[in-house]
Amino acid sequence: MPTYSAPDTTQLAYHVFGEGPPLVCLPGGPMQSCHYLGELGGLSAHRRLIMPDPRGTGGSAVPADSASYRCDRLVDDVEALREHLGLDRMDLLGHSSGANLAALYVGRHPERVGRLALITPSVWAVGIPIPGEVRRETVRPRHDEPWFPEAYAALEAITEGRATADTWGAITPFSYGRWDEEARAYESAGEAQRNDEAAGVFAGEGAFDPESTREALGRFERPVLLLAGGVDPGAPPVVVTEFADLFPKAELVVQPGAGHFPWRDDPERFVAATAAFLT
Repeated sequence: MPTYSAPDTTQLAYHVFGEGPPLVCLPGGPMQSCHYLGELGGLSAHRRLIMPDPRGTGGSAVPADSASYRCDRLVDDVEALREHLGLDRMDLLGHSSGANLAALYVGRHPERVGRLALITPSVWAVGIPIPGEVRRETVRPRHDEPWFPEAYAALEAITEGRATADTWGAITPFSYGRWDEEARAYESAGEAQRNDEAAGVFAGEGAFDPESTREALGRFERPVLLLAGGVDPGAPPVVVTEFADLFPKAELVVQPGAGHFPWRDDPERFVAATAAFLT
């Protein structure tokens, strides 16, 4: 596994899949190794996927300073990877909370980004609220699923401020277009790949300045793709649409029936949309 050195000398690992022009892919979690991304449903047939393990996850070393897990400080790790790869400009993909890091990177280094793809993006960095009713409306089409009543009751509790540790686990099926044994195994494996200490720091005080980030994205003239899952309450289509409106040249794709991991729910549809944008 190749590695590179961050500005603070922390040794960071990345993985490479496929051939062709490079695409740097920032995983979510937050602070989860890139393993769960796989090859993004076969996107590696179209692009050479460069997938870093964030510091403290996967093959990357634990930093001496745990405050360096904060999202705004991770921008320097992304820039160090670009320099290590010898790229003057790179295409960038961010999934879920990784979209926050991608947005901050664009804000700081817009000239270093070619095309930008944000997949079921978190919106912390740009300060877009997600009302509870929007989340509930997004999942209601799944009311015939056998697990729906328990998961929906948990979602109601969370959106009404009555969350407990158990309610967060109960809404997990909503993240998947199909909640089957394969999805359960995938979810369990993903939990083991996340650094919970780092996740607690990622969005800490000072990590985000939504107003300045929104202004910076409004000046970013390169092509942008935002892809939402049609039934994903984590990044509801109506909210991703608002995110897309921040950019001068954004394309919005809503993948029907997809949850938070659209390359798993319908790989062919996901790859077709994403590869077409990146071509």
